[in-house]
Amino acid sequence: MDVRRMPVIAVLLAALLLSAAACQGDESEPEASGTTQGPGSPSPSPSASASPDEVPGTTVPGDVKASDYDPAFFDETSYIVDNQWFPLEPGTQYVYRGSTLDEKERIKHKVVFTVTDLTKVVDGVRAVVIWDRDYTDGELEETELAMFAQDTAGNVWHFGQYPEEYDGGEFVKAPAWVAGFEGAKPGIAIKGEPQPGGPSYGQGYAPPPLNWVDRARVYQVDQETCVPYDCFEGVLVTEEFERTKPGAFQLKFYAPAVGNVRVGWRGKNEKEQEELVLVDLIHLSEEEMAEVRELVLELDANGYRRAEGSWGQTPPAEPLGS
Repeated sequence: MDVRRMPVIAVLLAALLLSAAACQGDESEPEASGTTQGPGSPSPSPSASASPDEVPGTTVPGDVKASDYDPAFFDETSYIVDNQWFPLEPGTQYVYRGSTLDEKERIKHKVVFTVTDLTKVVDGVRAVVIWDRDYTDGELEETELAMFAQDTAGNVWHFGQYPEEYDGGEFVKAPAWVAGFEGAKPGIAIKGEPQPGGPSYGQGYAPPPLNWVDRARVYQVDQETCVPYDCFEGVLVTEEFERTKPGAFQLKFYAPAVGNVRVGWRGKNEKEQEELVLVDLIHLSEEEMAEVRELVLELDANGYRRAEGSWGQTPPAEPLGS
């Protein structure tokens, strides 16, 4: 049909329908897609096989959502994360202490978060590898590798993780997820320019049985907080949540040029009520980094046996400059 001969009313109706579709947005983001693939099958993305060099000059939307993800948002320096709220400088180790609630009983909790000098490539994007260890009552409960990369607009993206969970010192399971495999998709860890009152954003997605559907949004800005390590001003507070668990929020406090300095909670349905404070910020020596590298590479190798369909599909972690 010649569109020029379409009745005026029909033209207006078509325009209204297009406008309505555009206004619906994509707030559901990854978890609403409803599409998953079999083990080891990459998930489609806007440029699933493209590397940053193949699609140069792609502009990151100012109000970027996780569902906007495109590997062309990243350049060759994507593993350098210098976002002021979440700087990930290799050799930096954050030590947190606090507690969580377990059936109305407070249990001591310690987290050691180490930025390694290793990187891993996912969908053509080179990400820095983080090593995170969780201790409950002094016993290692989980050791985890996670991957983060920064786009050209300063947003930090989460590309997946390989956790090993332990009980009484015995390995239990490794519920890994990696963007692009087994239906998983990347998410935004923190925005380059967090705006109060802005919409929430997906922090990654993994379909059942993992059900990784974490989201976050800005809760407060320009706050002050003191922790054992130091006192901070101009603090950003975000709240993380799952839509399937209303009334439960985890609060994270980010100090400029330092990163996460406190974890708290709010909401009548928040069961764990985790509280953590930064007690030490360490810059590891060359010898200590060499030891970290060895242990992390061992954990990375475990992922090829225990998470073949996700972590096992990625190239091995390698030192910066390799």
